[in-house]
Amino acid sequence: MINSKYIERLLEGPAESDAEKLSPVLDEAKGLKGLSLEQAALLLKTEDPALLARIHACAERVKQRVFGNRIVLFAPLYLSNYCVNSCLYCGFKSGNKELPRRALTKDEAVAEARTLVAMGFKRVLLVAGEDKRYGTDYIAGIVRAIYKETGMRIIHVNAAPMDIKELSELKAAGVGVYQVFQETYHRPTYEKMHPGGPKKDYDYRINVMERAAEAGFEDLGIGTLLGLYDYRFDVLSTIAHSRSLFKRYGMHAHTISIPRLRPASGTTGDAEALNAHSVSDSELKKITAIYRLSVPTAGVVVTTREPEELRRELLHAGASQLSAASRTSPGGYGSTRPEQSETGSPEGGKDAGTLEQFSTNDQRSVTEVMATIIKEGGLPSLCTTCYRTGRVGAHFTELSSRGEMHKFCQANALLSLKEYTIDNPPNGNAELFNDALNKTFDSIKDKEIKDSVTQKLKALEKGKKDLYL
Repeated sequence: MINSKYIERLLEGPAESDAEKLSPVLDEAKGLKGLSLEQAALLLKTEDPALLARIHACAERVKQRVFGNRIVLFAPLYLSNYCVNSCLYCGFKSGNKELPRRALTKDEAVAEARTLVAMGFKRVLLVAGEDKRYGTDYIAGIVRAIYKETGMRIIHVNAAPMDIKELSELKAAGVGVYQVFQETYHRPTYEKMHPGGPKKDYDYRINVMERAAEAGFEDLGIGTLLGLYDYRFDVLSTIAHSRSLFKRYGMHAHTISIPRLRPASGTTGDAEALNAHSVSDSELKKITAIYRLSVPTAGVVVTTREPEELRRELLHAGASQLSAASRTSPGGYGSTRPEQSETGSPEGGKDAGTLEQFSTNDQRSVTEVMATIIKEGGLPSLCTTCYRTGRVGAHFTELSSRGEMHKFCQANALLSLKEYTIDNPPNGNAELFNDALNKTFDSIKDKEIKDSVTQKLKALEKGKKDLYL
């Protein structure tokens, strides 16, 4: 799956700044079939600002051809910060004795999900530390409860690697996307960063995507924690990982996330090891663009780890999914407030920062993030359609690589945004949102789709919900 020696050879030599070599690569990327590792390596070695600008612009054009101007929004919901691993970079690590530990009950998780639904979210990512007490049965029970008792329409899960039986249980509960990040594909660095706990097993972790596919998951999320090792090695390895999924199952990674290291409670003693491979803002823009060009059908995901201005810039370098108004601690949305955590400290709500996995940089509300997306020429989307229409896995990859997805994305983003404005009137931004809706409607070229959207918009105004194509 990952030929480390080959990837290292691709990265040898000086940086490339040759426009003649770059142009044919970008021309090929416009065909939406992705890039080879050799081509991606050429782009990764590019440092000339003018050539980087061309890479960014090409990535934005490819994103428009695949998905149109829609930007999907979601929120993470942290269930538990109990963890038996000792990852050097993570605030949840078992050795962090100062961290108050908390696992949400089923009712608390439902309450958090209701809060997110009230904020406008229809897609949630459940996150949990690795602890058998809060494993598959715990997560699957919460998934079922959220579906039953809230208006949440699709649930993703980011949790520890599992065996096929456990993954099948998550799938049966209704999980739409299963995520596991390798953190770093560089085995020596992986071993250094994970000195204790089940996560030490590099091979068990990297092979979980195949187990998930065998368990029935057709949409899988991968990524690395940028900054643990040379980002160029990890980016090429991530692309290789997605290509291996395509070769075996006909589907690329559904999402590729681009988290960078952020300060976390309890990790200061490892500061020297964690700052050896820091990734600059410029490098993160290049990474985003290269993922878009190399795996054009993937959702490239940017979280609130990144500041507002950089997130805005990444929208023009190929990013297509954003988290918003995120909290990275159990109970962080303030819907529940237990009297005490396990350590005896009062936690929950506004005080839940002491339980967080890492600090966030973008504290804006959902509406504020949406307004920025619109001002940048994008269309905020709360769409959850593909999972309920069978546009998943290999079918999704095929439609996207043919440039057929954007017409569905455009229409469904419009319908989901219209529903949002009805349920959550964007006070002070009504004109901005209405203009975006009107311009998007006017831009629909397919008569059949436009007629269907017209009828569904009328139905939404009469109180109907959850309408899509």
